[in-house]
Amino acid sequence: MFESYWLDLQMNKKLGRLEKIDDLRGAVWETEDRHFTPWLAQEENISLLGDTIGLSLEVEAQEQAVGPFRADILCRDMGNDSWVLIENQLERTDHTHLGQLMTYASGLKAVTIVWIAKKFTEEHRSSLDWLNEITDDTFNFFGLEIELWKIGDSSIAPKFNVVSKPNDWSRLVAAASKSTSLTETKLRQGDYWKTFSEFLVNNNSNLKTTKPRPQNWMNLPLKGKAGIGLVAIASNFNSETNTWSGGENRAELYIDGASPKSYFNQLYEKKEEIESIIGEECVWQNLENKKSCKVYLVKAVQIKDDSDWGNQHQWLMEKLALIAEAFRPHLSTLIDD
Repeated sequence: MFESYWLDLQMNKKLGRLEKIDDLRGAVWETEDRHFTPWLAQEENISLLGDTIGLSLEVEAQEQAVGPFRADILCRDMGNDSWVLIENQLERTDHTHLGQLMTYASGLKAVTIVWIAKKFTEEHRSSLDWLNEITDDTFNFFGLEIELWKIGDSSIAPKFNVVSKPNDWSRLVAAASKSTSLTETKLRQGDYWKTFSEFLVNNNSNLKTTKPRPQNWMNLPLKGKAGIGLVAIASNFNSETNTWSGGENRAELYIDGASPKSYFNQLYEKKEEIESIIGEECVWQNLENKKSCKVYLVKAVQIKDDSDWGNQHQWLMEKLALIAEAFRPHLSTLIDD
């Protein structure tokens, strides 16, 4: 009898029906620049996009100038610290946007291009497939269609569908994920940054971390200028002794973007003012054979000593906060070449 009653209950349950919303502009986003792009740039939404294509994305800038055009969103892939450029359309794809993507890829040296549209034509999907075929694995092109769905009177939910991606992308992402989980060193690096992220939260720090990854650095966003951010480093290499014994922490301002050498020189002119806030001299690194520049503080530590991680995290938190405080007011005044 009980089984019969339970079966009747299940049969009488009403299931909702998925309903696709075709009018993206009328339902949610009236315009691309004032509505869709700011929505996508929010952390939870850029994370949804990143999960769809297998990347950990962090927004660097919106409406980034590239030649005569403006790219919608510029991100960094936190897995390898490379550029990811996103172009949005709330309509069917067109030749104009395809041309702009090529301009952006050249102007920003972007290695990953993400084109989002309401609908991809077959010719534009084929164009992205062709680009993925003729370029090496340092360049990646994605095409995604954005959809809206709801069930009855429920909230509207967005959904990204991948229509074009690099060759063997799923296999490469899975292999990379597997390889970083095999070695003890990688596991400890992941634990180090997970603990550091928790340390910042527990100490009510204003610093925002990115997803902890099995590597010897962690990027932290710094508003003010695209291409410039904070980096926390925990390396087994000691640059002072030039050996792999012990190790060091670095609290660093990483300078890249459109004109890194020019940015560095402009900031260096304010060196005295900046270092007076930080409270000590920094290492200002502008190597001729490197595009990017760095300004950092360094401290010798024992990275392998888990019991000292708390002290190391305290130092990183304090120094990164001082660097952010000292440099942030000057970032918005930087002029591109």
